[in-house]
Amino acid sequence: MKKYAVLLTSVLSIFLVVSLYVNGIFAQNLSWGSRGEEVREVQSRLTRWGYMEGAVDGVYGAETYRGVRNFQQSNGLTVDGVIGPQTRAALGMPTTTPTPTTPASEGVSRSDDVNLLARAIHSESRGEPYEGMVAVGAVILNRVRSPEFPNTIAGVVYQPCAFEPVKNGTINNPPGDDAFRAARDALNGWDPTSGALYFWNPATATSRWIWTRTITLRIGRHVFGI
Repeated sequence: MKKYAVLLTSVLSIFLVVSLYVNGIFAQNLSWGSRGEEVREVQSRLTRWGYMEGAVDGVYGAETYRGVRNFQQSNGLTVDGVIGPQTRAALGMPTTTPTPTTPASEGVSRSDDVNLLARAIHSESRGEPYEGMVAVGAVILNRVRSPEFPNTIAGVVYQPCAFEPVKNGTINNPPGDDAFRAARDALNGWDPTSGALYFWNPATATSRWIWTRTITLRIGRHVFGI
């Protein structure tokens, strides 16, 4: 009986894991031949960090495979060229399929929100370190989640008197690739500010009120606070 109980437990465990993958709770492994936006993001990170050379094209081929193995070897991971849960975590990518936490603007798609967030990041943090660009996007998303602000990205960005680029029209300038990557990183959960709701440039800020905020972090020319 004990033998059958162990067998039944094993079968149920396998069924549970398969069910979780089928229902999208676990993120899929990426390996040679995989394609898509996640592969492109992996390639982008590996290239920025010096583990990979080659095109950032969303196709998992030889260069990506070598880059992943280099990254795994440098970080004490199993060197198999497969991006599973541990490698995902080390790359700073979600290991589960994320449950949407940032409401999309009514009547628009996620791609619209990515585009708007990228434009806001570009207009507010052009020339800043990449981490600072992600931080600006994170502040906007933190506002979306806060009951003190509108609950959509568009609502936050276009809130009256909230952002100078909306007032002067630079919000409409086309963003660069870095701004799009920063927007995706922020939407995927990277928050260098740990929850900040405000950012400003101390050298140019004219609002007395903004200086009543508690500064928690500085990145480049911006300070961030709550």
